[in-house]
Amino acid sequence: MQSKKIKKLIQARIHALEQLQEEAQAACGTVNLDQSRVGRLSRMDAMQAQAMNQEAQRRRVREIGRLQAALGAVDTEDYGYCEECGEEIGEGRLMIDPAAPYCIHCAEKHERG
Repeated sequence: MQSKKIKKLIQARIHALEQLQEEAQAACGTVNLDQSRVGRLSRMDAMQAQAMNQEAQRRRVREIGRLQAALGAVDTEDYGYCEECGEEIGEGRLMIDPAAPYCIHCAEKHERG
């Protein structure tokens, strides 16, 4: 596996998520009741949009954490191996999700319950 390639991929994803965090910060602020600014949206619609933006922010923070952990693990001998069965995780899977903890077979088992 090409650790330099994976590191660059992880760093690029972290950077992109951090930029999204900065751009979306305003959408998570207090709901403003100024109707000229909100337009036709009701207060409830604005509060729902705020809650959705806050949840998106929380998910981005979790994903950044996963990616940072993966970045720290890339150079270890454990990186790229399934946490459950110990088999090597396919390079294609790691290119899609460089923080994937499981091979495709074990991930499918976890999804099923």
